Amino acid sequence: MFRLKELIPIFSPEIFGITIDITASIIVEWVVILILGIGAFLLTRNLKLKDPSKTQSALEKVYQSIRDLLVSVMGEEYESFLPYIGTLMIYLLILNFTGLIGIAPPTSDLSVTASFAIVTFLVVNLNAIKKHGILSYGKGLLHPYAFMLPINIMERFVLLVSLSLRLFGNMVAAVIILDLIYEQLGHIAMLAQLGTPIFLHGYFDLFDGGIQMLVFSMLTMINIKVTADH
Repeated sequence: MFRLKELIPIFSPEIFGITIDITASIIVEWVVILILGIGAFLLTRNLKLKDPSKTQSALEKVYQSIRDLLVSVMGEEYESFLPYIGTLMIYLLILNFTGLIGIAPPTSDLSVTASFAIVTFLVVNLNAIKKHGILSYGKGLLHPYAFMLPINIMERFVLLVSLSLRLFGNMVAAVIILDLIYEQLGHIAMLAQLGTPIFLHGYFDLFDGGIQMLVFSMLTMINIKVTADH
C-alpha cells in the first residue's frame, strides 16, 4: 500500500552545519543505482563482435532504439549525448516502475525530480556555453533586444521548474489515487486489495510511468538542441 509518509526523512545527518534529510525515496534511488551498476557490469563484461549472445543482442537493440530516438530528435551531431540520455531514460523508467513492487516511486518526491531537473538544466546551459563560448552565450540572452534580458533569463530557469514539477505532479497524483483506492478496498475486504488494482497499476505504473520518462527525456533532448542552436 502506498503512503506519502515515505517522504518523511528517515534520518537527517548534519554536514558542515547543513542538515540533509534522507528520505525513503533517496534510499530507493541508491538501491536502484547499485542494482543498475552491478547489472551493467555483469551484462557487458563478455561482449563479442561475432556470435553475440541473446542477452547482448537484446542490449544492442535497446542501445539502437535509444540512439535512433536521439538522432531523430537532435541529429547525429549530438550523438555524444547518448550516454546521458540513455542513462536518464533507463534510470527514470526503473524509478517510475517501483510502484509495481509496492514501493512509492521516488519520482513522487519533489526533491528527487528537482535533482533530475537541475542536472538537465546544467547540461543544457553548459553545453551551449561550451559550443558558443561564454560571451556569445551571454549575447544570446540579449536577443532580440537588450531589454529582453530578464525575460530570457527567466525563460532558462522556467525549464528547471517545469521539468521538476511536471514529473513530480504526475507521479504524486498516481500515488495518491492508488493509495485512496487501496484504502477504500480495504474497507470492503482485505482480499479485494490483491487482484482488483492490477489494471490500475498497469496504467499508473507501466503506462503513465513510461510516458513521464519519455516526456522528460524528450524535453531534455529538445532543450539541449534548441538552446545550443539558438
